[in-house]
Amino acid sequence: MSKRIVIALGGNALGNDPAEQIERAERAAVSLVDLIEEDSEIVITHGNGPQVGMIDLAFATARESDEKIPHMPLPECTAMSQGYIGYHLQNAVLREMRKRGMPWHAATLTTQIEVDPNDPAFRKPTKPIGPYYSEEEAKELMRNYPHLFYANDAGRGYRLTVASPRPKDIIEKEALLTLLDNEFVVIACGGGGIPVIRRNEDTLEGANAVIDKDFAASFLAELVDAESLFILTAVERVALNFGKPDMKEISEMTVAEAEKYCSEGHFAPGSMLPKVEAAISFAKSKKGRRAVIASLEKASLALKGESGTLITS
Repeated sequence: MSKRIVIALGGNALGNDPAEQIERAERAAVSLVDLIEEDSEIVITHGNGPQVGMIDLAFATARESDEKIPHMPLPECTAMSQGYIGYHLQNAVLREMRKRGMPWHAATLTTQIEVDPNDPAFRKPTKPIGPYYSEEEAKELMRNYPHLFYANDAGRGYRLTVASPRPKDIIEKEALLTLLDNEFVVIACGGGGIPVIRRNEDTLEGANAVIDKDFAASFLAELVDAESLFILTAVERVALNFGKPDMKEISEMTVAEAEKYCSEGHFAPGSMLPKVEAAISFAKSKKGRRAVIASLEKASLALKGESGTLITS
Protein backbone atom coordinates (compact mmCIF):
# COMPACT_ATOMS: atom_id res chain seq x y z
CA MET A 1 0.00 0.00 0.00
CA SER A 2 1.32 3.46 -0.95
CA LYS A 3 2.47 5.79 1.79
CA ARG A 4 0.65 9.14 1.82
CA ILE A 5 3.01 12.09 2.19
CA VAL A 6 2.37 15.83 2.33
CA ILE A 7 5.20 17.94 0.94
CA ALA A 8 5.50 21.64 1.76
CA LEU A 9 7.67 23.71 -0.59
CA GLY A 10 9.01 27.08 0.51
CA GLY A 11 7.87 30.05 -1.58
CA ASN A 12 11.46 31.32 -1.85
CA ALA A 13 12.47 28.01 -3.43
CA LEU A 14 10.08 28.71 -6.31
CA GLY A 15 11.58 31.96 -7.59
CA ASN A 16 10.56 35.60 -7.79
CA ASP A 17 9.16 35.86 -11.31
CA PRO A 18 7.35 33.54 -13.76
CA ALA A 19 10.44 32.62 -15.82
CA GLU A 20 12.48 31.76 -12.74
CA GLN A 21 9.52 29.89 -11.26
CA ILE A 22 9.07 27.65 -14.32
CA GLU A 23 12.75 26.67 -14.18
CA ARG A 24 12.63 25.93 -10.44
CA ALA A 25 9.34 24.04 -10.73
CA GLU A 26 10.96 21.77 -13.32
CA ARG A 27 13.82 21.04 -10.91
CA ALA A 28 11.41 20.46 -8.02
CA ALA A 29 9.33 18.07 -10.11
CA VAL A 30 12.27 15.64 -10.38
CA SER A 31 12.50 15.29 -6.60
CA LEU A 32 8.73 15.12 -6.19
CA VAL A 33 8.28 12.36 -8.77
CA ASP A 34 11.20 10.47 -7.21
CA LEU A 35 8.98 10.16 -4.13
CA ILE A 36 6.13 8.69 -6.19
CA GLU A 37 8.55 6.13 -7.60
CA GLU A 38 9.35 5.18 -4.00
CA ASP A 39 5.70 4.06 -3.71
CA SER A 40 4.42 7.28 -2.16
CA GLU A 41 1.15 9.10 -2.76
CA ILE A 42 1.95 12.81 -2.54
CA VAL A 43 0.06 15.99 -1.78
CA ILE A 44 1.94 19.23 -2.46
CA THR A 45 1.55 22.56 -0.75
CA HIS A 46 3.74 25.64 -1.07
CA GLY A 47 4.56 29.08 0.23
CA ASN A 48 3.86 32.29 -1.68
CA GLY A 49 5.68 35.07 0.18
CA PRO A 50 7.61 36.55 -2.77
CA GLN A 51 4.80 35.89 -5.23
CA VAL A 52 1.93 37.40 -3.23
CA GLY A 53 4.15 40.39 -2.50
CA MET A 54 4.78 40.78 -6.22
CA ILE A 55 1.05 40.73 -6.97
CA ASP A 56 0.28 43.24 -4.22
CA LEU A 57 3.10 45.50 -5.47
CA ALA A 58 1.83 45.33 -9.05
CA PHE A 59 -1.62 46.54 -8.03
CA ALA A 60 -0.21 49.12 -5.63
CA THR A 61 2.05 50.55 -8.36
CA ALA A 62 -0.77 50.58 -10.90
CA ARG A 63 -3.03 52.45 -8.46
CA GLU A 64 -0.44 55.22 -8.19
CA SER A 65 -0.83 56.07 -11.88
CA ASP A 66 -4.51 55.26 -12.33
CA GLU A 67 -7.01 55.86 -9.52
CA LYS A 68 -9.62 53.78 -11.35
CA ILE A 69 -7.66 50.63 -10.55
CA PRO A 70 -9.18 49.25 -7.34
CA HIS A 71 -7.36 48.04 -4.25
CA MET A 72 -6.90 44.27 -4.56
CA PRO A 73 -7.87 42.51 -1.29
CA LEU A 74 -5.38 40.10 0.23
CA PRO A 75 -7.55 36.95 -0.17
CA GLU A 76 -7.73 37.62 -3.91
CA CYS A 77 -3.94 38.13 -4.06
CA THR A 78 -3.47 34.76 -2.34
CA ALA A 79 -5.91 33.12 -4.76
CA MET A 80 -3.99 34.54 -7.72
CA SER A 81 -0.68 33.23 -6.38
CA GLN A 82 -2.23 29.81 -5.73
CA GLY A 83 -3.37 29.70 -9.33
CA TYR A 84 -0.19 30.60 -11.12
CA ILE A 85 2.20 28.73 -8.82
CA GLY A 86 -0.03 25.66 -9.10
CA TYR A 87 -0.15 26.07 -12.89
CA HIS A 88 3.64 25.86 -13.09
CA LEU A 89 3.97 23.02 -10.57
CA GLN A 90 1.24 20.80 -11.99
CA ASN A 91 2.61 21.09 -15.53
CA ALA A 92 6.16 20.38 -14.37
CA VAL A 93 5.07 17.35 -12.32
CA LEU A 94 2.89 16.02 -15.16
CA ARG A 95 5.73 16.32 -17.68
CA GLU A 96 8.12 14.52 -15.34
CA MET A 97 5.62 11.71 -14.70
CA ARG A 98 4.97 11.23 -18.42
CA LYS A 99 8.72 11.21 -19.08
CA ARG A 100 8.92 8.22 -16.73
CA GLY A 101 5.85 6.50 -18.18
CA MET A 102 3.71 7.06 -15.08
CA PRO A 103 -0.10 7.26 -15.53
CA TRP A 104 -0.89 9.62 -12.61
CA HIS A 105 -2.49 13.03 -13.17
CA ALA A 106 -1.80 16.40 -11.49
CA ALA A 107 -4.26 19.10 -10.47
CA THR A 108 -4.23 22.35 -8.53
CA LEU A 109 -7.07 22.96 -6.11
CA THR A 110 -7.91 26.56 -5.23
CA THR A 111 -8.18 26.06 -1.49
CA GLN A 112 -9.97 28.08 1.16
CA ILE A 113 -9.12 27.55 4.82
CA GLU A 114 -11.61 28.53 7.49
CA VAL A 115 -10.25 30.57 10.38
CA ASP A 116 -11.85 31.66 13.63
CA PRO A 117 -12.93 35.34 13.60
CA ASN A 118 -12.12 35.39 17.33
CA ASP A 119 -8.56 34.12 16.81
CA PRO A 120 -6.28 36.36 18.95
CA ALA A 121 -4.12 36.92 15.85
CA PHE A 122 -6.75 39.33 14.48
CA ARG A 123 -6.20 41.62 17.45
CA LYS A 124 -2.44 41.75 16.90
CA PRO A 125 -1.33 41.67 13.23
CA THR A 126 2.27 40.44 13.05
CA LYS A 127 2.85 39.19 9.49
CA PRO A 128 4.52 41.72 7.11
CA ILE A 129 3.84 41.25 3.39
CA GLY A 130 4.28 43.09 0.11
CA PRO A 131 6.43 46.13 -0.74
CA TYR A 132 8.22 48.57 1.56
CA TYR A 133 7.05 52.18 2.06
CA SER A 134 8.38 55.23 3.85
CA GLU A 135 6.68 56.29 7.08
CA GLU A 136 4.93 59.15 5.25
CA GLU A 137 3.69 56.84 2.48
CA ALA A 138 2.44 54.32 5.05
CA LYS A 139 0.50 57.00 6.94
CA GLU A 140 -1.08 58.20 3.69
CA LEU A 141 -2.11 54.65 2.80
CA MET A 142 -3.69 54.16 6.22
CA ARG A 143 -5.60 57.42 5.82
CA ASN A 144 -6.92 56.28 2.43
CA TYR A 145 -7.55 52.71 3.56
CA PRO A 146 -8.43 52.82 7.29
CA HIS A 147 -8.87 49.04 7.46
CA LEU A 148 -5.17 48.49 6.60
CA PHE A 149 -2.25 48.59 9.02
CA TYR A 150 1.37 49.33 8.07
CA ALA A 151 4.24 48.74 10.50
CA ASN A 152 8.01 49.17 10.50
CA ASP A 153 9.65 45.93 9.40
CA ALA A 154 13.07 45.61 11.07
CA GLY A 155 14.04 49.17 10.14
CA ARG A 156 13.84 48.47 6.41
CA GLY A 157 10.63 50.40 5.85
CA TYR A 158 6.91 50.09 6.46
CA ARG A 159 4.97 47.11 5.13
CA LEU A 160 1.38 46.02 5.17
CA THR A 161 1.05 43.96 8.35
CA VAL A 162 -1.75 41.44 8.67
CA ALA A 163 -3.05 38.80 11.04
CA SER A 164 -1.83 35.23 10.83
CA PRO A 165 -4.56 33.03 12.37
CA ARG A 166 -4.34 29.25 12.75
CA PRO A 167 -6.28 26.99 10.33
CA LYS A 168 -9.61 25.61 11.53
CA ASP A 169 -10.96 23.66 8.53
CA ILE A 170 -10.24 23.11 4.83
CA ILE A 171 -13.36 24.00 2.86
CA GLU A 172 -12.50 21.87 -0.19
CA LYS A 173 -11.49 18.76 1.77
CA GLU A 174 -13.99 16.45 0.03
CA ALA A 175 -12.74 17.49 -3.41
CA LEU A 176 -9.15 17.02 -2.26
CA LEU A 177 -9.76 13.51 -0.96
CA THR A 178 -11.70 12.55 -4.09
CA LEU A 179 -8.79 13.60 -6.31
CA LEU A 180 -6.33 11.64 -4.16
CA ASP A 181 -8.50 8.53 -4.43
CA ASN A 182 -8.41 8.82 -8.23
CA GLU A 183 -4.64 8.87 -8.82
CA PHE A 184 -4.10 12.63 -8.80
CA VAL A 185 -1.07 14.41 -7.44
CA VAL A 186 -2.88 17.30 -5.72
CA ILE A 187 -1.46 20.78 -5.18
CA ALA A 188 -3.50 22.42 -2.42
CA CYS A 189 -3.46 25.05 0.35
CA GLY A 190 -0.92 27.18 -1.51
CA GLY A 191 0.39 30.16 0.45
CA GLY A 192 -1.24 28.75 3.57
CA GLY A 193 -4.65 28.72 1.84
CA ILE A 194 -7.12 31.55 1.27
CA PRO A 195 -8.28 32.52 4.78
CA VAL A 196 -12.06 32.74 5.08
CA ILE A 197 -14.55 33.30 7.88
CA ARG A 198 -17.87 31.45 7.91
CA ARG A 199 -20.67 33.99 8.35
CA ASN A 200 -23.43 31.39 8.11
CA GLU A 201 -23.92 27.90 6.69
CA ASP A 202 -23.74 29.09 3.07
CA THR A 203 -21.58 32.22 3.25
CA LEU A 204 -17.79 32.45 3.40
CA GLU A 205 -16.03 35.81 3.59
CA GLY A 206 -12.37 36.42 2.80
CA ALA A 207 -10.25 37.55 5.77
CA ASN A 208 -7.51 40.16 5.58
CA ALA A 209 -4.92 37.72 6.83
CA VAL A 210 -2.36 35.14 5.81
CA ILE A 211 -2.05 31.65 7.25
CA ASP A 212 1.43 30.35 7.95
CA LYS A 213 2.17 27.81 5.22
CA ASP A 214 3.91 25.38 7.58
CA PHE A 215 0.96 25.23 9.99
CA ALA A 216 -1.37 24.87 6.99
CA ALA A 217 0.78 21.98 5.74
CA SER A 218 0.61 20.26 9.14
CA PHE A 219 -3.17 20.72 9.24
CA LEU A 220 -3.47 19.39 5.67
CA ALA A 221 -1.34 16.35 6.51
CA GLU A 222 -3.58 15.50 9.46
CA LEU A 223 -6.73 15.90 7.35
CA VAL A 224 -5.58 13.50 4.61
CA ASP A 225 -4.25 11.06 7.26
CA ALA A 226 -0.71 11.26 5.93
CA GLU A 227 2.03 9.08 7.32
CA SER A 228 4.68 11.76 6.88
CA LEU A 229 5.03 15.52 6.50
CA PHE A 230 8.03 16.75 4.56
CA ILE A 231 8.87 20.45 4.92
CA LEU A 232 11.36 21.16 2.15
CA THR A 233 13.51 24.24 2.47
CA ALA A 234 16.94 25.65 1.56
CA VAL A 235 18.97 23.80 4.21
CA GLU A 236 19.68 20.10 4.53
CA ARG A 237 19.03 19.82 8.27
CA VAL A 238 17.79 21.75 11.29
CA ALA A 239 20.71 23.17 13.24
CA LEU A 240 21.37 24.47 16.72
CA ASN A 241 23.30 27.77 16.90
CA PHE A 242 22.70 28.28 13.18
CA GLY A 243 25.38 30.37 11.47
CA LYS A 244 27.70 30.34 14.51
CA PRO A 245 31.08 28.63 14.91
CA ASP A 246 29.52 26.01 17.20
CA MET A 247 26.62 25.22 14.84
CA LYS A 248 25.42 21.63 15.17
CA GLU A 249 23.18 19.91 12.64
CA ILE A 250 20.52 17.52 13.95
CA SER A 251 19.60 14.36 12.06
CA GLU A 252 16.87 13.20 14.48
CA MET A 253 15.02 14.54 17.51
CA THR A 254 11.97 13.65 19.54
CA VAL A 255 9.04 16.00 20.01
CA ALA A 256 10.20 16.63 23.59
CA GLU A 257 13.70 17.56 22.40
CA ALA A 258 12.32 19.79 19.65
CA GLU A 259 10.05 21.59 22.14
CA LYS A 260 13.03 22.12 24.44
CA TYR A 261 15.11 23.63 21.63
CA CYS A 262 12.23 25.93 20.66
CA SER A 263 11.86 27.18 24.24
CA GLU A 264 15.61 27.85 24.38
CA GLY A 265 15.34 30.14 21.34
CA HIS A 266 17.48 28.12 18.93
CA PHE A 267 15.26 28.76 15.91
CA ALA A 268 14.52 32.10 14.20
CA PRO A 269 10.84 33.15 14.47
CA GLY A 270 10.48 34.09 10.81
CA SER A 271 12.45 31.16 9.46
CA MET A 272 13.03 27.78 11.11
CA LEU A 273 10.80 28.15 14.20
CA PRO A 274 7.41 27.79 12.42
CA LYS A 275 8.76 24.79 10.50
CA VAL A 276 9.83 23.02 13.68
CA GLU A 277 6.57 23.95 15.47
CA ALA A 278 4.50 22.63 12.55
CA ALA A 279 6.56 19.43 12.51
CA ILE A 280 5.98 18.99 16.25
CA SER A 281 2.23 19.50 15.84
CA PHE A 282 1.99 16.82 13.14
CA ALA A 283 4.25 14.29 14.90
CA LYS A 284 2.16 14.62 18.09
CA SER A 285 -1.19 14.27 16.31
CA LYS A 286 -1.20 10.47 15.97
CA LYS A 287 1.04 7.56 16.92
CA GLY A 288 3.47 6.62 14.18
CA ARG A 289 3.41 9.94 12.35
CA ARG A 290 6.70 11.61 11.52
CA ALA A 291 7.84 14.94 10.16
CA VAL A 292 10.99 15.64 8.19
CA ILE A 293 12.64 19.00 7.53
CA ALA A 294 15.02 18.69 4.60
CA SER A 295 16.29 20.30 1.42
CA LEU A 296 14.25 20.01 -1.77
CA GLU A 297 17.20 18.67 -3.74
CA LYS A 298 17.66 15.76 -1.30
CA ALA A 299 13.98 14.89 -0.80
CA SER A 300 14.38 11.31 -2.04
CA LEU A 301 17.37 10.77 0.30
CA ALA A 302 15.33 12.22 3.18
CA LEU A 303 12.59 9.68 2.46
CA LYS A 304 15.18 6.93 2.99
CA GLY A 305 16.46 8.55 6.19
CA GLU A 306 19.77 9.53 4.58
CA SER A 307 19.23 13.30 4.80
CA GLY A 308 17.12 15.87 6.65
CA THR A 309 15.98 16.12 10.27
CA LEU A 310 13.45 13.54 11.45
CA ILE A 311 11.01 14.53 14.21
CA THR A 312 9.01 11.79 15.93
CA SER A 313 6.92 11.46 19.05
